[in-house]
Amino acid sequence: MIVKILAPSATFKGVSYNTDKIEDDRGELMKVENFGALQVLDQLRPQDYINYLEARSATNPRIRYPQFHAVISCRGKSHTKEQLTDLATKWLKGMGYGKQPYLLVFHKDTANNHIHIVSTRVDGNGRKINDSYEKIRAYQVLNQLMELDQNKQFLKDVESAFGYHFSTRAQFMLLLESQGYSLRLDGDSYRISKYGLHQGTVDLSKVDAIRKGYQKDLDRLAQLRAIIDKYLKVYDPTIFPVSVPTVKGVPSKLTGYSSKLVEYLAAKFGIQVLFHGKPGMPPYGYTLIDHSRRQVYKGGEVMPLEKLKGPAEFISMDMVQHSSPSFSASISDGYPGDFEGQETDRSETFAEQSAEQETTSFLADINLDLADDIDDEAILGRNRQRKRKARTNTR
Repeated sequence: MIVKILAPSATFKGVSYNTDKIEDDRGELMKVENFGALQVLDQLRPQDYINYLEARSATNPRIRYPQFHAVISCRGKSHTKEQLTDLATKWLKGMGYGKQPYLLVFHKDTANNHIHIVSTRVDGNGRKINDSYEKIRAYQVLNQLMELDQNKQFLKDVESAFGYHFSTRAQFMLLLESQGYSLRLDGDSYRISKYGLHQGTVDLSKVDAIRKGYQKDLDRLAQLRAIIDKYLKVYDPTIFPVSVPTVKGVPSKLTGYSSKLVEYLAAKFGIQVLFHGKPGMPPYGYTLIDHSRRQVYKGGEVMPLEKLKGPAEFISMDMVQHSSPSFSASISDGYPGDFEGQETDRSETFAEQSAEQETTSFLADINLDLADDIDDEAILGRNRQRKRKARTNTR
């Protein structure tokens, strides 16, 4: 479950953004609360809600950005619109907005169900709702509602990451970073944080013990190549950028790369391809995570990037932004790591990217708990008994 407080705004454009979704049949108004006499009227216009919120906000002219706009998003369809509405209502109460006028709009136009919340930061007495550490509190409240113990979840995620085979420290970091953690090297250990809070540490010695024991599974590499070769002929391998949806008129921001082939491999076989590159440029490499065998491979161990991406030219962000609406929708709706539902107000992005020459690994939202019986027998049979290992230098 993801919660995102979008950038503050001086106007209540979040209302019209969401009502536009409703008019396009891509959203549904789930709840209108604390709008006083306005709620008993019929045939309300979006501007009526905006006028009410503006009138409330005008009681404290010192607050420059009164709009409060947030999104709660679940993985896939794990929560219904009714469940998200109930969760959002309780979350608002926990954040101090329970008595505020607010709208809840469910969005159904992406792969991940999500609900938008629009309110004002000014209360009925003209005071500002407490926003101290609100992004940290947002997850604290959500985790409490979900009955999620952060410490237990951290230990579970670390244990799961150690259940994978990897050959570099960077690959271990990738497994946790794709779960939303931030890692910082501190002496002989990694300091790990999430939700803006320190979660724990991991000794480098444990990471290095797994890393140094890594051996290539040559049989499995051959199987992976066979899977990819087979579906290269069926699904388009052309790489395109994946972006966070934005409010009308604001350019999309790059969050990763994908292709129709990559999407299929992830959905069907649990084969996750994470491309590495510089924002705005074609990817220069990739990492492959084989969830069914809990193995992380350097892309070059599997096959060259040039073969994986096919002969077509890279589709740039400019091409995406000037393409047809149907093409743009197909990009944002299918990528496993596209945190759908995390739209922005003004120019805020879901994950701030440096526009300079920074090299970036775009991270998908990896599920490290995938079952280990992903169906690849259909094309490769069940001959998995003998494992031919690569020779290692023991001197």
